[in-house]
Amino acid sequence: MKLVITCEHGGNTIPPEYQSFFTDTDLLHSHRGYDLGALDVFQYLKPIADYTNYSTTSRLLIELNRSLGHKNLYSEFTKDLPNIEKHKIVANYYANYRTEVIDYIDTNIKNNESIIHVSIHSFTPQLHSVVRHCDIGLLFDSRKSNEKQFVIALKDNIKNIDPNYRVRFNYPYLGKADGFTTALRTQFPNNYIGIEIEINQSFCVDNKMPDTIKTVLKESILKFKA
Repeated sequence: MKLVITCEHGGNTIPPEYQSFFTDTDLLHSHRGYDLGALDVFQYLKPIADYTNYSTTSRLLIELNRSLGHKNLYSEFTKDLPNIEKHKIVANYYANYRTEVIDYIDTNIKNNESIIHVSIHSFTPQLHSVVRHCDIGLLFDSRKSNEKQFVIALKDNIKNIDPNYRVRFNYPYLGKADGFTTALRTQFPNNYIGIEIEINQSFCVDNKMPDTIKTVLKESILKFKA
């Protein structure tokens, strides 16, 4: 088994040639610009993985967790750019990232390895006046028995280490909705498990998640490598 850990929304960087479109720096530093604290968790988990990849390009330039052609691939700041500019953004900041991950998974599955892919994200504690009652969300495709078994065991691991964390399945988003892991499930129907871990940003201080939650996640995932 090979453990792959990725982070699609690790930062809010805007390349220099597009910075004139992003004058609202407050927005870039909000949950819309990136997943606060996600890169910190990714870096903490990185040593236990067989392969890792992350991006610090803001999701407001292009959404790495959406498929090409998705209505939310581009934000309101980039959706009206000329097609030639969109193609450049795809080539330089989208395709390179996803292709590197895909190539690693493809090579190892062809070598009869099984892949567990954990994609690290975070979510705003309140959206459109709705408070989200969850600390850690585990997103998966409930139609896949191997993913269901994995997240049940992962939740048990987390709760056994610290029962105080509120852990929910497919919350605050559905794991089968459009995303990188969803696309990879289609591309690799066998020997691939793709899970998104969503962490409540209420824990985040100065773009850092507490060591307690990082340790719980690390120890919970490590049990699958024992």
